[in-house]
Amino acid sequence: MRNYQQALLDPEQSVILIIDHQPQMYFGVESAPRSVIENNVTGLAKAAKLFNVPCIITTIEAQSFSGYTYSKIQEQYPDFVPIDRTFINAWEDQNLKNAVEATKRKKIIIAGLWTEACVTFPALSMKADGYDVYAVTDASGGATQDAHNMAVLRMVQAGVKPVTWQQVMLEFQRDWSNKDTYDGVMAIVKEHGGAYGLGVEYSETMLPK
Repeated sequence: MRNYQQALLDPEQSVILIIDHQPQMYFGVESAPRSVIENNVTGLAKAAKLFNVPCIITTIEAQSFSGYTYSKIQEQYPDFVPIDRTFINAWEDQNLKNAVEATKRKKIIIAGLWTEACVTFPALSMKADGYDVYAVTDASGGATQDAHNMAVLRMVQAGVKPVTWQQVMLEFQRDWSNKDTYDGVMAIVKEHGGAYGLGVEYSETMLPK
């Protein structure tokens, strides 16, 4: 059992929602490069798996309009069937609500497309229902930069906490002496952590042990 401060994210109290990372939704993203969002949400999904955090994946109109979940996310959870729905606000879908409530966890970490709708709507609704909600801003994207920024601002004003995917993973890790997850975190960092990952590779290969 790790000793987590209540102010920080604890993997034993958290749930990760990955909402609508689907082709049609990516087509409309202009707030950040799509490849960056794909990289970041994949890193988030891998972190959830490493720390045994329940990861609930949702889609909207998958077969009729938006397509299936981004393959690199689904690869992490090959046996999980994404919860498909018609509601823009995922929290209005009873299947999604049941899945979250079944975990009996109150810290909800959300990444999704688009920020101004499929992240903001459930984030505000879940906050109003008493959940401690975190929006992963760099694993989410909006139709424009302004749409993304204003959505984040609106969520923050309502008490939703903005975070980034690496911040989430590092809060889960908390202490580099936690060796059971150390190698896994480093592997995710090297693949998805950009300059930080390059620095890890350099230290492993060039610096004396």
